[in-house]
Amino acid sequence: MDTWPIGVFASVDAGLGVAWDVIAELRVPTIQLHAPSPEKRNQESAEAFRAQLNDMGVQCSAVFGGFDGESYADIPTVVRTVGLVPADTRQARLAEMLEISNFAKWLGCDTVALHLGFIPHDPQAEGYSDIVDVTRQLCDHCANHGQFLHLETGQETAEGLLEFIKQVDRENLKINFDPANMILYGTGEPIEALQAVGKHVRSIHCKDGTWSDKPGDTWGAEVPLGKGDVGMENYLRTLQEIGYEGPLTIEREIPQDPERQMAEIGQAIELLTALRAKILG
Repeated sequence: MDTWPIGVFASVDAGLGVAWDVIAELRVPTIQLHAPSPEKRNQESAEAFRAQLNDMGVQCSAVFGGFDGESYADIPTVVRTVGLVPADTRQARLAEMLEISNFAKWLGCDTVALHLGFIPHDPQAEGYSDIVDVTRQLCDHCANHGQFLHLETGQETAEGLLEFIKQVDRENLKINFDPANMILYGTGEPIEALQAVGKHVRSIHCKDGTWSDKPGDTWGAEVPLGKGDVGMENYLRTLQEIGYEGPLTIEREIPQDPERQMAEIGQAIELLTALRAKILG
């Protein structure tokens, strides 16, 4: 596959991303897939989805996990509800992620990804070692399938993420870099963060956002690609600097307005196509 194929974040059913039936309309060669609901995470469904993707000429580059009970309503709610960090839901969610890894294997995809949640900044903090342990369990299950596990950025600083990867100490633990999330969560300048974690970046999102007036306390705003504070040309040039050649996966989370979502994704495809031609020649 060529350098920087353009893709979209998509879903089969209730997940985030563009609907399954519009993937072909967008004429993109790659997708990341939000894991389907539990009743569809079986071998038969996975093989049917795989056949449909083959017919469309589309490659699935990652399967993302997400969980019932997660809420991105505000930053404190994210801390309390998202990922494998909340202790009371951790084991059930680990079981789901193991299931999603199996589904990804049947789909023919070598990457599983998720928002892990808010990891404490201090490795000595209470509960930190438990989060390391559950991540190791998931990494080892993925490794048995020849898969990588990607942690999506945003909920911790670049330094915090590097420390966590060091603590987990698994070769197949990598990063899905989302520049807008650094802005939305107020965790750091995205270009500096990308340079810092670059060697671990194996997949990325193309998403844009604007800073909150109280970064880290209140949300920034997600905006159409090219309209925010990331700086898309600078972002792609930095991806080139760190040697990233994988898909440019567009994520635009406005499922409540599918017409606007499709229009903005269309504009994002045009922008990335132009920037790719300008940078790569």
